[in-house]
Amino acid sequence: MASIPTTQWAQVVEQKGGPPIYKEIPVPKPGPDEVLVKVKYTGVCHTDLHAMKGDWPLALKLPLVGGHEGAGTVVAKGELAAGIEIGDKAGIKWLNGSCLACEFCKTSDEPLCAEAQLSGYTVDGTFQQYAIGKAAHVTKLPDNVALDAVAPILCAGITVYKGLKESGARPGQTVAIVGAGGGLGSLAQQYAKAMGLRVIAIDGGDEKRAMCEELGAEAYVDFTTSKDLVADVKAATPGGLGAHAVLLLAVSEKPFQQAVEYARPRGAIVAIGLPANAFLKAPVFDSVVKMINIKGSYVGNRQDGVEAIDFFARGLIKAPFKTVPLKDLPKVFELMEQGKIAGRYVLEIPE
Repeated sequence: MASIPTTQWAQVVEQKGGPPIYKEIPVPKPGPDEVLVKVKYTGVCHTDLHAMKGDWPLALKLPLVGGHEGAGTVVAKGELAAGIEIGDKAGIKWLNGSCLACEFCKTSDEPLCAEAQLSGYTVDGTFQQYAIGKAAHVTKLPDNVALDAVAPILCAGITVYKGLKESGARPGQTVAIVGAGGGLGSLAQQYAKAMGLRVIAIDGGDEKRAMCEELGAEAYVDFTTSKDLVADVKAATPGGLGAHAVLLLAVSEKPFQQAVEYARPRGAIVAIGLPANAFLKAPVFDSVVKMINIKGSYVGNRQDGVEAIDFFARGLIKAPFKTVPLKDLPKVFELMEQGKIAGRYVLEIPE
């Protein structure tokens, strides 16, 4: 195996708001329970833009190397790093590490750990040639997966897979996916179908209609043309009773306040999208008499990651993506801010 250099190329955010600067920085050394991954590809998520801007009420590391959808090969490890070996393919996700000892970690809710480390936010992420991850939290990837194609699964895929599990929807039941034509939504439809669920896609425009129908949605409700979205969604469900589950991936607030109206009695509404300054509101009467379950879903735990990757490895999930060089990250952020990205951009890391 080639020796590990002392310096590397990375995209570094030096001040809140950015922009990222393409520069040489030292290659980090793994601690006792960590591995060093030579990153080959890394997806660009909207969260990376939030991180650069410091949009969320979380302590932001500065200077910061962003990124949390990194796929590559383990090239070094600490003496206490178990479960993964040098030469293994590995994925670095949003959850970079956790304490493994608190109540949440011990009950498989490690994303809720108070000491959770977040790739590309509280610790340096994957917009660099070599990245560090806790051995317990990196995801060992099957040898047969393409590293560019699997990168978006490490965040977007795991997130929607977790949300579907949280909904409690069972095979044969109906899930309404709001924002079905976006990057998360296209993956959510595929996971739902692979899990035996029936999909009602909610989004806007004929281009997204065509994509959702191609992905197997039984119905498409266009919020830009529908005169009564609630009635249209209910009409598409068995018996007109509403969806068993609603997955909210929208980037605006209104869908979060509308979902109770077309959820089936005893239905589950799962909030995943994070529109800025938005609030969840629901009519108390309908929520009570229909016994609606409203909940949030964050990222998956370690086993969720293994399962989500397995769906991909078996050929059941395909994330649409375009590949560009690492140095083009600022251009990707510009397109993201303009709303001009379909699917995912994946950065190719230089050798």
